[in-house]
Amino acid sequence: MSGRKVLGAALLLGVLWQLAAWIVNANILPGPLVVLQTFFSEIGRDLGLHFLASLWRVVASMFISVALAAPAGLILGQSQRLNDFFSPIIYLLYPIPKVVLVPVVLLFLGISDLSKIVIIFLILFFQILVLVRDQAAAIRSELVYSVRSLGAGRRGLFRFVYLPASVPAILTALRQSIGTAVAVLYIVELTATQRGLGYYIYFNGSTMFNYPKMYAGVIAMSLLGLGMYFIVDLLHRKFSPWQFVDRTN
Repeated sequence: MSGRKVLGAALLLGVLWQLAAWIVNANILPGPLVVLQTFFSEIGRDLGLHFLASLWRVVASMFISVALAAPAGLILGQSQRLNDFFSPIIYLLYPIPKVVLVPVVLLFLGISDLSKIVIIFLILFFQILVLVRDQAAAIRSELVYSVRSLGAGRRGLFRFVYLPASVPAILTALRQSIGTAVAVLYIVELTATQRGLGYYIYFNGSTMFNYPKMYAGVIAMSLLGLGMYFIVDLLHRKFSPWQFVDRTN
């Protein structure tokens, strides 16, 4: 999608926001210009520190998820025996909303960044694992046989067949998971922390009743999710350009 279309959509949302602010005519919904002014004045100070704390948690969880889930998915996709053994476990754990595990993880890991990273990791891990496993299992057998006929062993198949074929699945899973990960980030940052956009939004909205700052935090969290989404989308286009050949800007 072109930047012009994104900018046009943002302007349209800004106009609708301003109309809603005029209709509501209350402190709980300041206009977009007031919020943007607050955002730019705060981003170089307290809001910027909260943004960096949230960014670190999301990036760390994404990196760990890919590092663990992608190889595991490739292994399950190559081995029918291992897949048959682990599929029932994945089938039971995958649909569980990971948000319900927040109090459990906090009890075991405490209130450090680790507990928040683990919660986001659990969401990303299963989505990447399932998509990569299915992609690896769907590779045509004749392609595998042809590479084997050239003398490639299991390591060669992993490097030249399974891994390249699974990169689109990894990036697709990340794109699908970013919105959920940021939403869960807000929830985990409400608990036992004083750093992060979730804390910033809740504190300014429910404790200080500073609604321009609260909405500035919402914009910052939205930009965090959008930024991560567009970065993954660019990586997807770079490493899997054939999937975008027929798409128009």
